Parts: sequence; structure tokens; C-alpha cells
Amino acid sequence: MSFSFTDQRVLVVGGSSGIGEAAARSFAEAGAQVLIASRSQSRLDTAAGRIGHGTRTAVLDATDNAAVEAFFADAGSFDHVVVSAAQTRGGPVRTLPLADAYAGMDSKFWGAYRIARAARINERGSLTLVSGFLSVRPGAAVLQGAINAAVESLGRGLALELAPQKVRVNTVSPGLIASPLWDGMDAAARQAMYDKAAATLPARAVGRPEDVANAIVYLAATPYATGSTVLVDGGGTIA
Repeated sequence: MSFSFTDQRVLVVGGSSGIGEAAARSFAEAGAQVLIASRSQSRLDTAAGRIGHGTRTAVLDATDNAAVEAFFADAGSFDHVVVSAAQTRGGPVRTLPLADAYAGMDSKFWGAYRIARAARINERGSLTLVSGFLSVRPGAAVLQGAINAAVESLGRGLALELAPQKVRVNTVSPGLIASPLWDGMDAAARQAMYDKAAATLPARAVGRPEDVANAIVYLAATPYATGSTVLVDGGGTIA
């Protein structure tokens, strides 16, 4: 099924790589006027060149509330807003520095909160957040699991709060996705991780950013979808 977003304004925060870039491309290919935002102008320019379709860019740091509020005061309203996942540091609770834990929560949870608070979304529009399946199966990733669970709870609460404004709110929860998030790993170790996942996940595959983008676009295009958390995890939560 194909969806049309012709002449609709779409903002993708975190749209300069990975899942966010894939979502921006899907919206642009469906006719939307797409604006991607992140902290790096150079990465934004490179992503916009890959996406094409007249994609515009804006530098935005979601950890800076004054900047978030100023951005939305100038940007006008959007039909759909997507907040893609932020990178967070991990490690055992007893050894991970508290400053790193605070920074992770500030970036991913409070970043989404700030954007939800400031964004102006048109009637019948949507807000889509990106969490992660560690909310259900945290394993050793205690902090990431807690942050993702908080993001999902935020999405459900906002779906109720924004219902009178006829704005829908949903969350997409990815599993392991082969994306630039893992570029810092040794190449052999990264490939071994992908191979293990492809051999053990029920889907027998590693996820791609486009897989998650499909769910994001579906939720934005479906008027009856709100308060949902959609897993795109290859069966990771049941494996």
C-alpha cells in the first residue's frame, strides 16, 4: 500500500542519518515537504543531498530548550513531526558515570518531551516518537531500557492529552538495526553482531532503517492509529 503526503509539512528531528533519514526519504518520496533537523549542519547537508526532493535542513539541539522553543516559534506548524532516537551511552548502573546517565535521559526522553511541548501540529496531524525494544527486554542495558520505556509512556500520555486538538501520537520501537549508530564498533565485531542476530532472531534478518521508516509512515498516514507502540524488532522481544 502506498501513502500520499502531497503538500503536507513533515519535520524529522534526527533526520541526518539512520532511521530518521530513512523516514524523511519515505515522506519525501510520498510528496511531503520535508524538513530534517539535527545538531550538525554538515551531516544535514549530506543527508539532504541523498534524500533529494527539495528536502530542507535546520540545525536544532533538542537538549537546548530555548533553541527548541525559538525554532518552533519561527518554523510554523507541521502536519507530522517525527522524533528519531538519540544515541545514549550504556553500561552497568553501578559503574556508568551519573553524568552520562543524565545526558542520555536528557537527550532521548527530555529531548522528545521538549519537542512535544513546543511543536505546533496541525489538526489531524501526528507526532511519532522512536523508542527501542529494550523497553521490554533491557537485558544488561538498564539505562536504555528505562529511557525507552519512558518514551513509550510519554507517547501514550500525549495521545490522551492531545486528543482534543485532534493530534495523534504514536511510538515505533525498533530492535537491532544496521545503521550508522554502530559505526564506532570494530568492523569485524559489528558484522559478527549482525550475523548472530540474523541467525537467532525469528525474522532471520537484521533490521534496516527502511523497515522502521515503513512503520513511521504507516502511523502518520493512518487516522485511527494513536496511543500505539509498534514493534519492528525482528521478533526480538519474544526470542
